[in-house]
Amino acid sequence: MFWYIVKLLVLLPIIGLMIWGSLKLAQRMQNRFGGPQGGTRAVRIVETTMLSPTMKLAVLEFHGREILVSTSRNGLTRLAEAPARTRPESEA
Repeated sequence: MFWYIVKLLVLLPIIGLMIWGSLKLAQRMQNRFGGPQGGTRAVRIVETTMLSPTMKLAVLEFHGREILVSTSRNGLTRLAEAPARTRPESEA
């Protein structure tokens, strides 16, 4: 019984550190290979609203335009487009 508790006290923190390390590594790899180079994104999600469990409305900002899209199981549908609103300095 004593040997079991010693193994538990040694292995549990090691497993926790391995989990934490793999999460940090995954974040670093996602930032390195998944995002644009230079730190700015071309597409920004401004707002989302759930209409039902399978449908959602989203406002996307892309190249100075705001695009209203509907998302469902079948994909995206563009509903409207307008010039982008100016953001307050606290959000930028």
